[in-house]
Amino acid sequence: MLLPVNVTLGVVLAVLLAAAVAVAALARLGHARAIAVAGLRAAAQLAAVSYLIGWVVHALPWLLSFLALMFAVAVRTAGRRITRNRTWWWAAAPIAAGVVPVVALLLLTGLVPPRGLTLIPVAGILIGGALTATVLGGRRALDELAMRHGEFEAGLALGLLDRDARMEVARPAASDALLPGLDQTRTVGLVTLPGAFVGMLLGGASPVQAGAVQLFVLVALLAVQAAACATVLELVARGRLHRVPLTAAEGE
Repeated sequence: MLLPVNVTLGVVLAVLLAAAVAVAALARLGHARAIAVAGLRAAAQLAAVSYLIGWVVHALPWLLSFLALMFAVAVRTAGRRITRNRTWWWAAAPIAAGVVPVVALLLLTGLVPPRGLTLIPVAGILIGGALTATVLGGRRALDELAMRHGEFEAGLALGLLDRDARMEVARPAASDALLPGLDQTRTVGLVTLPGAFVGMLLGGASPVQAGAVQLFVLVALLAVQAAACATVLELVARGRLHRVPLTAAEGE
């Protein structure tokens, strides 16, 4: 076991969280309170999930309900990070576009058995990757459109459709959402040993088995994030995801 679950672990976690909050506050990074809340939420959520998983894995309806809850929370989190208006729910499309085909492929090929203890962590990793790509791609695309609105209008003046004019402005920025996944994949084994690899080794798997599982996770994440990024970019280009009210012409 990597870490003993005891009082010492709790004290160290509390010290690390307090240090993170203190550094953010002293450096005026603007997220000190958010760091504290995130740390406390993570502790409460993981404690609850640790008990729930042992219960839901034995009943298919509860397993599907838990997966649906994971998806719904991811959609809400991603959507509200991108925009505060009612278009946030469109974040469901890029997350689903990335996760559903990959999970279906894994189930159909038998690489991932339809068991809770296997399906929940795999789906969680993929949903988390899609969430990250959706947030980064959506925020960067909308930020770029806001800063370079003149270029968007110039594209319209040249005869481009609304969708095409937005795409020309937003595509380069939105594509940056793929960089974290690309960097993680490029440097795996050289800079970091990701969680799946370490977890497999601690669970008694051979280094070759651990490496194969980690490669599977990284490649699956690349596919999920590419699909999520492309979908959220298309939604922004078509005006489905936005931050300000669109004119009648722009909404068509």
